[in-house]
Amino acid sequence: MLEPDCEENILRIFLLVFVLAIAILKLIFIPPALAAEASIGAKIFNNNCASCHIGGGNILISEKTLHKEALSKYLENYAEDAIPAIIHQVQYGKNAMPPFKDKLTEQEILEVAAYVFQKSEQGW
Repeated sequence: MLEPDCEENILRIFLLVFVLAIAILKLIFIPPALAAEASIGAKIFNNNCASCHIGGGNILISEKTLHKEALSKYLENYAEDAIPAIIHQVQYGKNAMPPFKDKLTEQEILEVAAYVFQKSEQGW
């Protein structure tokens, strides 16, 4: 039989190894896409944009998606500087898209623009 102090130390080591194993498994099995989905930009997008642009699409004008090819075609200056082009679109809107400059802060607009750019580069 082990001494009580020895049993406590073994239990502590076991718990430490168990917690570390769970942390390592989370790192291995949680895909990076899920981490991006939890970003601030993703939350802003989901709260303000996803109703029309779910999955990078466009429920109103099917060809004007948030996919890289469509953004390159429909956003002025996208090829030269993508994020400022997306920021401009979010701030001022166009056609059916409303402006968000009075609804979102500058930081929120930057976050959602970076998110849209990242997702468009990844193919949504």
